[in-house]
Amino acid sequence: MLQLITIRSNDQFNTTIYGYDDRFRGVSGTRMVLFMNAGDAARLGLADGAAVALATAVEDGIPRRVEGFRVTYYDIPAGCCAAYYPECNPLIPLWHHAEHSKVPAAKSIPVRLQAMAAA
Repeated sequence: MLQLITIRSNDQFNTTIYGYDDRFRGVSGTRMVLFMNAGDAARLGLADGAAVALATAVEDGIPRRVEGFRVTYYDIPAGCCAAYYPECNPLIPLWHHAEHSKVPAAKSIPVRLQAMAAA
C-alpha cells in the first residue's frame, strides 16, 4: 500500500486544465502519470514507464479504481506516490475528509497498484 498525494500541474487552475505539459515535473503530452519513489517501484517490480491501475485500499464495499497511469520515477518520499487531479478524484471516498473543515483528504489516499499490460 502507498499513500497517494493528488497534485496540480503548472498549467492547471483548480480543476480547469489548460494543457498536457507540466514544466514543474518534466511531463509532456499526458496527465496519466504516477510519480513514484524509485525504491518503491523496484520493490513492487515496476519499471519506469510501466502501466498501472490504482485502487483505493479501503474495505467499505465500494470499488474505486482508475487505470492507464504510467509509472514515472520521481524524488518523492518512500511510501508515497503522486498523480494529478481531477484524474484521481474517483479514488477518494466521500467519508475520507478533514475532521473539522470536511475538505476531501486528497493528500493522503491509501492505494494499491496493479501492473497492467502496456497499451
